[in-house]
Amino acid sequence: MNTHVARHPPAVLPGNNDPCWCGSGSKYKKCHRGADAAEARKRGFDAPRHGIRPGTLSPVRSVPTHILRPDYAESGRPSRAAEVSEVKSADVIARMRRAGKAAAQVLELTGAAVRPGITTDELDAIAHEAYIKLGGYPSTLNYHGFPKSLCTSVNEVICHGIPDSRALEEGDIVNLDITIYLEGVHGDCSATFFVGKVDPDSERLVRVTRECLDLGVAAVKPGRPISDIGRAIEDHATKNGMSVVRAYCGHGIGERFHSPLQIPHYYEADANTIMRPGMTFTVEPMINLGHWQHRTWDDGWTAVTADGSRSAQFEHTLVVTEQGVEILTLP
Repeated sequence: MNTHVARHPPAVLPGNNDPCWCGSGSKYKKCHRGADAAEARKRGFDAPRHGIRPGTLSPVRSVPTHILRPDYAESGRPSRAAEVSEVKSADVIARMRRAGKAAAQVLELTGAAVRPGITTDELDAIAHEAYIKLGGYPSTLNYHGFPKSLCTSVNEVICHGIPDSRALEEGDIVNLDITIYLEGVHGDCSATFFVGKVDPDSERLVRVTRECLDLGVAAVKPGRPISDIGRAIEDHATKNGMSVVRAYCGHGIGERFHSPLQIPHYYEADANTIMRPGMTFTVEPMINLGHWQHRTWDDGWTAVTADGSRSAQFEHTLVVTEQGVEILTLP
């Protein structure tokens, strides 16, 4: 007899080998995974299609000793010793402009190399070399132990995909998330690229996601609450029949890669921090063709859509100005 108490699926579904959410004690893949996928299809969500699987990782790439490093470069643990202001000085903002421009240049260069047959590890090598040529450190490298110099998120991967030996295939989409540490500050940006010719749904997903970023940026105004950003993004995604990832959000940035300020990409009434001139943060909506739930691979990093539908993302680093907003991550 089954004596466990029946419950509804949680917002975040477990990984295949994790205990099932229902409390049965069985692995998720042997218990409710099939039923959850069937329910997703019944509700009109996309069923899993490509099923990205991890490849082989290459050795960690080295950074020349003359490159200025963030505090976590050796230990993998960012220091929490001193809080930093969310409102930046003119000097910090000037340095962030240079870091943002450099990040955008690395993104542009690496994105130009996207094509069928190239591996995500080869893209990592291109980005790594570009950071160094610009005098910067790859911010993701050894951040909480992340082993690579950018994130490559393919198809149903929402974010934090680890570059590896998998070759990109015709019809894939791939997000390249680039962050550089330059002159003591970080610049963070990302974009989603087509790999050859893609299907109409993927084209629409990428277009709507870029529009969501543009609307989120346009909502940045001094004196207004941060929730305006998520409202603008969620309204547009919902109108187009798509969902906004809730588990990951934009963040404060500057001397630290991630500061405590959070920028939800869906409407959250409690996100009532008022935007002030000099505040710096990212807006980086992750939009799914299916529902917004996610799961995480056993590597502890790779976040994928729970229903296997495709996901896209675009990102800029911004500073709030007296008049509105300035995008710092333009090439």
